[in-house]
Amino acid sequence: MSQTLHEGILDRRRAGILLHITSLPGPAQCGDLGADAYRFVDFIHKTGFTVWQILPVGPTQTDGSPYQSSSIHAGNPRLINVGALADQTLLPSEFALNVQITDADKKQLLIRAWNKFQSSPQQEMLREYDHFITENRRWLDNYTLYRALREENMNRPWWEWPAQIRDRDPAAMEKASHRLEPSLEYIRFEQFQFFRQWMNLKRYANERGILLFGDMPIFVAHDSAEVWVRRDLFELDSEGHPLVVAGVPPDYFSETGQRWGNPLYRWDKLEREDFSFWVDRMKTQLQLFDLIRVDHFRGFEAYWEIPATNGHAIDGRWVKAPGDRLFEHLHRIYDPLPLVAEDLGLITPEVDTLRLKFDLPGMKILQFAFSGGADNPYLPFRHETNSVVYTGTHDNDTTLGWYLGLDDDSRLYVDEYLGRSKEAMPWPMIRSALASRSRLAIIPMQDLLALGSEHRMNLPGTVVDNWNWRFQWRLIGDDLAQRLHRRVEIYGRKVHS
Repeated sequence: MSQTLHEGILDRRRAGILLHITSLPGPAQCGDLGADAYRFVDFIHKTGFTVWQILPVGPTQTDGSPYQSSSIHAGNPRLINVGALADQTLLPSEFALNVQITDADKKQLLIRAWNKFQSSPQQEMLREYDHFITENRRWLDNYTLYRALREENMNRPWWEWPAQIRDRDPAAMEKASHRLEPSLEYIRFEQFQFFRQWMNLKRYANERGILLFGDMPIFVAHDSAEVWVRRDLFELDSEGHPLVVAGVPPDYFSETGQRWGNPLYRWDKLEREDFSFWVDRMKTQLQLFDLIRVDHFRGFEAYWEIPATNGHAIDGRWVKAPGDRLFEHLHRIYDPLPLVAEDLGLITPEVDTLRLKFDLPGMKILQFAFSGGADNPYLPFRHETNSVVYTGTHDNDTTLGWYLGLDDDSRLYVDEYLGRSKEAMPWPMIRSALASRSRLAIIPMQDLLALGSEHRMNLPGTVVDNWNWRFQWRLIGDDLAQRLHRRVEIYGRKVHS
């Protein structure tokens, strides 16, 4: 098997920060691709870290979860920065400043910028726009029509649309395309701006030695362009409702398991089409990121199938998936393939065999390490070199919150294992991650700022009050970058260009 990672990514020790784009500071309703994103790249550069890990960046739905996107290809328009539109002279210059705006304001400003682009296009940008449309037509036409029809239908999910539209009757599709052409053009422009701003940020980061580490969910949201367009690839009934849905059985995060609700793939059909669905999906992700975490990797070996009529995840069953043949095919097209396997949860020898066959790094979570004695695979001395170590992930409590929530005996064991450090938590855990044998160490921004449970990003199994956390620059002490840079040097994670 050939190397699976781009030369220079995990052939050496590195450190990185986990922070989603929406968690950046800034004047908009959520963090975006504006000046604060560039400032964050500069901060990472000062620390000596060389990786910025980000959650999925697709369009989110009402719950705000980046893991339930309405497209596996499109970018989230909430992440577009209006200041950049002003810099392009598509908006008045005052919007280049830190003007406080809501999501509704941003939508109106994007429409205003589109109108300006139409009325007085700059030739160079117009060529860029036309090139973007041509290069991304394989997914863009379907997504724009899905978005426009969804808005026309009061933002109801596609299976609640009129039957002819729901079922993609050719005559109805042609009429809708003509009727909605102004909306389609606007949505194309919106996506053009997202990808333009993203690629500018990626170029800026890469020029400073910072790699962007993305996140790709294994499953697709039911209410998404791809499921609407290719219902035949999913386990759905004649009206578009799932027959079975995705989730996981009881585990560390939930005593009753998790019912995610995503429709499950018809893997037999995907394979007959040479996995073209996944080939196209990977193409988009490799444009956006230097390294990609594949969420719920174990689902490529076997996935938890839950009857759609069940309201909980307990009464499901494991069903085999053709992950071996999928990754063989992807390797033939994209080699090296820069993936990290999210191998958390109920991992069997078969899942490990699949991961190891393709030389994919797994994940080691330090918050999971301090139970079960010296055999616990998450303890630092048991980490494989080809792995990624975290103090915690977006699904965990902050490390300080986790530590304070332990019982006295467990907290004493953590203290003893970490050497009864004089540093306050979470710094002993950060040190342990950086000292680990794992090639890549990732620290959530909340831990670098020593924040408590109220700053948690997500609580699995819940759908409210998640994904909203943002940090403020004032929380970063004057010496934080210097302290981190010293630790990067001590633990051999400084990358020399």
